[in-house]
Amino acid sequence: MTPVPEKPKSREGEQPILLAELDNSKLGSTSSLQQEPSPPKKHYSTKFWLAFSGLCFTSLISALDSSILSTSLPTIIADLHGGRNFIWVVNVYFMTRQGYNSAAFQPLYGQLANLWGRRYVMILSTVIFLLGSGLCGGANSMDMLIGGRAVQGIGAGGINMLVDMIICDLVPMRDRGNFIGLLFLFVSLGTTSGPIIGGALTDHVSWRWIFYLNLPLGGAALALLLLFLQVKWKKELSMPDRLKRIDIVGNTLLVCATFSILWALTYGGTQYLWSDVQVVVPLVLGFVGLIIFVCWECTRFCKHPVVPLHHFKSRTASAAFCISFMSSLISFWFVYFYPVYFQSVLGNSPTKSGINLLPFQIIFPLFAAVGGGIVSKTGRYKPIHLICTAITTLSTGLCSILAKDTNKGAWIVFQILAGASMGCMVSTTLQAVQAGLPESEVAASTATWAFIRSLGTIWGVSVPSAVFNNRFDQLSSLFDASIRDEFTRGQAYEHATAQFVNSFDPSTRVVIIDAYTDALKRVWLVSIAFGAVAFLSVFFEKELTLRTELDSDFGLADGKKERVRITE
Repeated sequence: MTPVPEKPKSREGEQPILLAELDNSKLGSTSSLQQEPSPPKKHYSTKFWLAFSGLCFTSLISALDSSILSTSLPTIIADLHGGRNFIWVVNVYFMTRQGYNSAAFQPLYGQLANLWGRRYVMILSTVIFLLGSGLCGGANSMDMLIGGRAVQGIGAGGINMLVDMIICDLVPMRDRGNFIGLLFLFVSLGTTSGPIIGGALTDHVSWRWIFYLNLPLGGAALALLLLFLQVKWKKELSMPDRLKRIDIVGNTLLVCATFSILWALTYGGTQYLWSDVQVVVPLVLGFVGLIIFVCWECTRFCKHPVVPLHHFKSRTASAAFCISFMSSLISFWFVYFYPVYFQSVLGNSPTKSGINLLPFQIIFPLFAAVGGGIVSKTGRYKPIHLICTAITTLSTGLCSILAKDTNKGAWIVFQILAGASMGCMVSTTLQAVQAGLPESEVAASTATWAFIRSLGTIWGVSVPSAVFNNRFDQLSSLFDASIRDEFTRGQAYEHATAQFVNSFDPSTRVVIIDAYTDALKRVWLVSIAFGAVAFLSVFFEKELTLRTELDSDFGLADGKKERVRITE
């Protein structure tokens, strides 16, 4: 077997070297968490910890906005008369968040971070996010709210991807699991508190403070970044040379293709039939655009591709990308459709539904830290992926039995299973992606990974929404003609509040609750397929050695190598 080079490097203009994928026989069985020799303990400077604190705090406010609407969205849509456009309030945030960093905008963020340094791009992303928050808080129409969410998403996309990238710059691969897990404690503090804060502000103050709250919190995070995030970057290139290295064609193709597909997913089965030209044309154009994008990235004219396709030559990286996509998709499936069950079926208020979602929101970050720690300790990620994808598939399937009379303990256990399994996966897939790549590929691989995760969040709202709306339209034939129009073509989600459901007489209310229960059952049954794909993807992974040495050109500005020293 060809030996694995310790520090593979690529010369400028050449394809980066992929590390050889080791046979499992060299590493032991992947069916157990047999521990590899632990790496020497590393010590990090005070400046490192202050910079890391700034990254964690910035991630917290970004995560807060990813879930804060889940319990208050029906109220916001009703106040602004959003109707069928409700899904764009969520999806435009995730679409721009994904686009501006990884493949559409997210790989673009990766390119910008390589050319202008991590610090400046991170600060710019935070400022953009705060600007979008102000626009959302002052929105007086759905169009303004959606526009503000788009600006927020562009900023959040940079924040989420750059935080992961900076951690990879500052921490050796074997140790990254600990820090990614710790980071996700803050991320999930945001996603955990989001539904509760959103529901409480909606019930007792105003939904506008959901967005205004970001301004003081974001200001504090920005101060931490300005004071402590002092990292190195290459300043040799002139401005024209930097601009030439941005893949403008690739980014444009990817943004347009993603938006086109999302348009079709949003309006198919709600405002338009799936066979309508308004759905078929953007769907076809979107997939054709993706094909053209891939072809462009492969041509000799694309000298600096936004998504280096050689990353997908590694079956381990490809499998890890797939697992990341599916776990991200299913996690937002939970976050956005459990509140529908709590409010429309159980009759909970937005605040109570946020509290009921706590088992998932609390367990998720805890097990993100646990999963990252296990990988750092053992050097093994495949057994975790195998176990967790199986549990995720099981837990989503169990949710299909939820009804009005379901025991409270059942939906608590289902959330715990899902939160534990998805939490472990979210902090362990990046290591699998990067294990076969040199450190020079950190920016591109992190950007691609972040984009795929963000793409999963889009599908994690769009797909179940399409399933839910289509099933509810079928069930609306059971309703009295006088109220049927209030629940068809996407309005069932808008009216998924206890206040609205309880406004009907008892006999009609029973029919409506049964329809919500049936539509949600279909949503959970469909989710099983996505969990199964993640489970099968694990069998394509190989267990690769995680490097214990750091070889990066983007460390702390005053950080000498001895600052990350080894204790024998």
